[in-house]
Amino acid sequence: MKPVFDSADAVLAAVGQTLGTSDWVTITQRRINQFADATDDHQWIHVDAEQAGSGPFGATIAHGYLTLSLASRFLPEIVDVRMKMGVNYGCEKVRFPAPVKVNSRIRGKGELIAAERSKDGAVQAVIRVTVEIDGEAKPACIADTISRYYF
Repeated sequence: MKPVFDSADAVLAAVGQTLGTSDWVTITQRRINQFADATDDHQWIHVDAEQAGSGPFGATIAHGYLTLSLASRFLPEIVDVRMKMGVNYGCEKVRFPAPVKVNSRIRGKGELIAAERSKDGAVQAVIRVTVEIDGEAKPACIADTISRYYF
């Protein structure tokens, strides 16, 4: 069961806690191609199944930034923040230790590593999102996401 934060004090009190895990998401070639189209990044390792099949990963792989962008999907599944409004403020320490091959399943796991009150009345929270690949030892992505929650 994911934690529920219904106040600034609840967020501040939870620093250091593991929050939860999202559902699994399958990374299809269609999703990879759509991301390539949205970002104009059509490098062959992402979109050319034939060439990628004989390349270093043995298949096409998701863009690292596609994997990172899914943090926005994973965060609401990891923690329930009952706020008036929230904004993504940024990321710190983004790493991509392992590639996500086409048709792999990934999910996000969260840990609240820091939180503080901001000058504008929000709580700024840093949640480390680790994107796990089903059946793989190394994660696909580790990112310290920064969100501002307004209660």
